[in-house]
Amino acid sequence: MRKKVCLIVGAGQGLGRALAQKFANEGYHLNLVSRTLSGSELALKAAHSAFPGGDHRHVTADATKPEELEKTLAEAVASHGTPEIFIYNPRGGYQLRDPLQISYAEISDTLNLEVVGALASAKAIIPGMLDNKKGTIIFSSATAAFRGSGTNPLYSIGKFGHRGLSQSLAKAYSAKGLHVAHVRLDCTLDVPDIRDWMGDTFEIEETSNVDDVAQSYWWLHQQPRSAWSNELELRPYSENWTF
Repeated sequence: MRKKVCLIVGAGQGLGRALAQKFANEGYHLNLVSRTLSGSELALKAAHSAFPGGDHRHVTADATKPEELEKTLAEAVASHGTPEIFIYNPRGGYQLRDPLQISYAEISDTLNLEVVGALASAKAIIPGMLDNKKGTIIFSSATAAFRGSGTNPLYSIGKFGHRGLSQSLAKAYSAKGLHVAHVRLDCTLDVPDIRDWMGDTFEIEETSNVDDVAQSYWWLHQQPRSAWSNELELRPYSENWTF
């Protein structure tokens, strides 16, 4: 019997940790990818705690270096098996800029992380899923994928490409059994970095709990194929959203 594998690029201490814990709890063997082992230490620990007998692994790769990422993921698939679910969850950065102040290096780095890295991952993961005639691919994204910004344009530019790739992959491969979804996280996540950054202004009711978000990813993975979502938006009840 083929073991169930969940592969996550960007398995950090926040949402990555919650996703690793949730899918391990559901009986999945985790393959976690980050730039350093220390970056995924909490996620790996959570996976072992949730599924002690699981074959949980970590591999090192930089999502901004597509050739390296594709090679690393292809090797991970060859040794650990094709994942039933792949989650692209690297952490993008907020950089306040006037659009004309964007350097070519900055936009290149942004596109490499948000678009080219996602494509490199797809190149490594999708062939095996097509052979199996099934698989789920989830892209963690944001409201920036739906509207531009005059003050934080890099994030929007990257996320627009992120969403476009998600839709393109869905249109190309859904009829072949692959469920591709783009998750719009229209929220502030309750993660350690956010708590540190916000300090006394942090309000838990105005954030999304990462374990609850991970549960929604699980539900997305479980959708029957007669009713698949390509877009899923998540926000806390208190969010005053406009679009």
